[in-house]
Amino acid sequence: MKKSKGLNIALWIAQGLLAAAFIMAGLMKTTMPINELAANGMSFVDAFSEGMVRFIGISELLGGIGLVLPALLRIKPILTPIAALGLATVMIMAAIYHITQSEPPVPNFILLALASFVAWGRFKKVPIQPK
Repeated sequence: MKKSKGLNIALWIAQGLLAAAFIMAGLMKTTMPINELAANGMSFVDAFSEGMVRFIGISELLGGIGLVLPALLRIKPILTPIAALGLATVMIMAAIYHITQSEPPVPNFILLALASFVAWGRFKKVPIQPK
């Protein structure tokens, strides 16, 4: 299989952007008080228990780490596209929630597209080889 240098670079950029977004969101959801999250535009937190919000935050945090660390260290790099699939699933569920609340799911669709691109690219086109 011929590897594309340009595609590999695009995948690393997507992985970095996604990792930054999910790590920041995950840190906020795991560390900030619920009322502060709601005041900072995350109104969905009022619809869920604190435990569920923290679970979502931990999932996003670990997914963000999983997008970069296994590929960067080349230790179990198959975890990178698996993390991307997991985050794509989270974004599908988030989009469904926002649609049911008559809110625009545009950010969810953008993150879903990027996560799907990373999953496709790292599974099929430019997989990272383990050490």
